[in-house]
Amino acid sequence: MEELNMKKSNFFSARNIAYFSVLVALIVLFQCLAGFGFLTFGTTSLSFSLVPIVLGGILLGWQAGGLLGLLFGFIVLMFGVAGTDAFTATLLADVPVMTVLICIVKGVAAGIVPALLYRLIARKSAFAAVIVASLSAPIVNTGLFILGCLCIPGTLFGVRSALGMDEMNFFKFILVGIVTYNFFIEFAINLVLAPALYRVVTVVERQLGKKRSQKQTAQAGSEN
Repeated sequence: MEELNMKKSNFFSARNIAYFSVLVALIVLFQCLAGFGFLTFGTTSLSFSLVPIVLGGILLGWQAGGLLGLLFGFIVLMFGVAGTDAFTATLLADVPVMTVLICIVKGVAAGIVPALLYRLIARKSAFAAVIVASLSAPIVNTGLFILGCLCIPGTLFGVRSALGMDEMNFFKFILVGIVTYNFFIEFAINLVLAPALYRVVTVVERQLGKKRSQKQTAQAGSEN
């Protein structure tokens, strides 16, 4: 498969800016739909935002992936400030600085790590690189979030009290709500959608490349 090399070209080209703008719009759209409860599975909000973040890292490089991840983390914080996301809102009220760091770091890392993994593996197999990059995003995102929460002394106890849960119900909430539903659903979404969207973009780029080649051939023929 012909590898896409957009990230090697000038990032501020019209094409790259257009791709980046579309990905930004998708992240805002997906996060708003999830934040306002329009994308739900049972009691869990579905987040498709990691898909455009991964695509940005693959198509435009790790810098773009990091910026898209930063936007993702910022929107998560905004829903926490607004009180729409009860868990994030409680963390912000308890330890605001650490919560901001967790959301920003996990978002940026979820954009940078997949992009770097793709770049490393794509030398041998572009398809395998896309799969690994897609699956690494939810692992990084959820893993850093849980690790960050565990590093804050007493935070989980404070959140449990604020949510009015006993120890057993709160454990189920962490295990089922965050780890099982959020992680595995994000994992499945990225596994299915990111490679599919990447394939669509690759096909489009091939068609554009053929048209450019035909145009250049026609121009060379007319000059001769």
